[in-house]
Amino acid sequence: ADLFSIAQEGPGNLYKKPSSLYFCEDGGDIFLPDYAYGISRVQIANNLRAFWSLYYPAAFPNVFNIRPDTVKVDWGFVIGYVLSLIAILFTFDSISSERERGTLRLMLANSVPRHTVLIGKFLGALVSISIPFTLAIFMNLLVISMSRDIDLGADVWIRLCIIFIIAILYLCLFIALGLLVSSSVQNSVASLVILLLTWCVFVIFIPSTFASIASGFSSPMTYDEYFKRRNQNIKELKEEYVTLLQETRGLADKKIQIDSEYVAKGTEQEERLSQEQLTQQIAQIQLARSVTRISPVTLMQHLLEVFVGTGFERHQQFLDNVQRYAREYREFVTDMDRADPDSRHFIGVREGMSQKPVNPESIPTFEDEFSLSRDFNAAAIDLFLLILFFVVLMSGTYLRFIRVEV
Repeated sequence: ADLFSIAQEGPGNLYKKPSSLYFCEDGGDIFLPDYAYGISRVQIANNLRAFWSLYYPAAFPNVFNIRPDTVKVDWGFVIGYVLSLIAILFTFDSISSERERGTLRLMLANSVPRHTVLIGKFLGALVSISIPFTLAIFMNLLVISMSRDIDLGADVWIRLCIIFIIAILYLCLFIALGLLVSSSVQNSVASLVILLLTWCVFVIFIPSTFASIASGFSSPMTYDEYFKRRNQNIKELKEEYVTLLQETRGLADKKIQIDSEYVAKGTEQEERLSQEQLTQQIAQIQLARSVTRISPVTLMQHLLEVFVGTGFERHQQFLDNVQRYAREYREFVTDMDRADPDSRHFIGVREGMSQKPVNPESIPTFEDEFSLSRDFNAAAIDLFLLILFFVVLMSGTYLRFIRVEV
């Protein structure tokens, strides 16, 4: 292969590496593209094309899908909805029912510190729920480990341990919420109603409704606007090139220089427009995710997506890897051209670049890798907020329980 063809055609499709833990949380990957591509699409003149640019296609999962929508029951669903509801059902009457029956008065009549009683109720609920949950996880992993399609390596087991810790922390949060409400009311029925209403608001209503509302405050560039601006840019570029080319008739060296400049200009403006559209789309998603962070289930889902390797954060890592590879690919072309003393060093024109053949094995290859350290950085805010919610609820429970009248 010659250097000019490599520089012009680009690397082609760059695919996202699938996650081995997809069964834990799909993260809405079906709505995110699994590849980006780099090709040359800007025709400046009959014999002149811009170099390849990065493009980010959209995902259209429902175009050919005529089946009814169903809820996918994965770890994210079980932890986010089922586990939190079980925690509420285990704790809604932990204190209020004993106040109704008078057993709490008898218990506190002895020399038992109130915080000991509270810790006992908290640990009792935690152990009662976490033991069957842990057994269910091990059974699930045992079945999955028998499959040859899923490789559970050391890195995957580390991520599974982190996911388990996040699930237990999320469970603790709802146990603390249940104890707080149970210690604040005297009637178990009222406690259950309040907890179910709170659960519906923060687990079901806020994640879906607030995301839709927040996305309405940001309007990214539509594809019609994108193609309109793209066609206008190409039209202006062609007009500038034709005007400047008329001034270089008979000057071959000057024409090569102008061709090189306009190849670079066409490539730059094409990629800048694609990047602008991508940036606006990312900003809209980030706004919606920021607003829904008020919901614990959203925080938990974000954390699961990060450590599972699916969802929006994973897609951003993929895009960063794609853009880093694009820089490496272009630097490779530039370095190969500079290394040839016979080259005229006009990147973008076949006559102005190195004519030496290029070994295909020396061309950089795209590697989309997972990074645990980067995942921790991406999860820092969500993890902090989840811990903060638990600390606030547990502190409120303690302060309320030590003042409760029996």
